[in-house]
Amino acid sequence: MLVGTSHADDAGVFRLSGEEALIGTLDFFTPIVDDPYLYGSIAAANSLSDVYAMGGEPLFALAIAAFPEDGKILPYLADVMAGAADKAREAGICIIGGHTIKDKEPKFGLSVTGRVHPDRMWHNRGAKPGDAIVLTKPLGTGIATSAIKWGIC
Repeated sequence: MLVGTSHADDAGVFRLSGEEALIGTLDFFTPIVDDPYLYGSIAAANSLSDVYAMGGEPLFALAIAAFPEDGKILPYLADVMAGAADKAREAGICIIGGHTIKDKEPKFGLSVTGRVHPDRMWHNRGAKPGDAIVLTKPLGTGIATSAIKWGIC
């Protein structure tokens, strides 16, 4: 185990050999936008970014979904999956399976498996003063989208 639960990283890393380690991550959350395709795309990008943040290359993904038992949910779920599949395709991987359960509130995400050379892995505890910080969206975006979702702004 190179990175486990005692670290502050979003993914775990398991050494296979001196030349290769597997990265594993799982992220899922409730909808943060109204558009189901965009929701699936954002969820997939969020999971994929954990592998990239470790310096890795994604290999494949599994989907995790929770949705109300409602006949109208199938088209919504299809759009969520289409968004996730397109984002996975952009990364050069496939969603090879997954699991769905019934729940009152929709939730969706991916478990992504990737690989990295153990000597070229990045992790949070390696950060030091003067390192560049790359923002992929403006600070506060998560707070703003949550406030909109909850109707407080």
